[in-house]
Amino acid sequence: GSLVVNYPFDDDEQGIAIYSKSPDDAVFQQLALSYSKENAKMYQGSPCKDMYPNEYFPHGITNGAQWYNVPGGMQDWNYLNTNCFEVTIELGCVKYPKAEELPKYWEQNRRSLLQFMKQV
Repeated sequence: GSLVVNYPFDDDEQGIAIYSKSPDDAVFQQLALSYSKENAKMYQGSPCKDMYPNEYFPHGITNGAQWYNVPGGMQDWNYLNTNCFEVTIELGCVKYPKAEELPKYWEQNRRSLLQFMKQV
């Protein structure tokens, strides 16, 4: 896991981790930023320092393919085949948080979710 919003494309023709710009790249960046700006830790861009000390996401967002290549990913498929604008929101460095930590996750992401919905 991580703490970041990633947006299409998640892969590229070369199959390597490189920026893969979609035709709607500016819109995807706006959507991703609308979420990350409301989550202070996400927006800082260095979420998992203990696990990934060199990982940095400017303003808490990243192009999926630039982060790591995912051929055949759901957000790319939905975008290309159904015109659905989908992003992937990673909510933390721990994939399976304990139940008692869920209220903290809600507080960290409530404003982000509301801002994200306003983008519609």
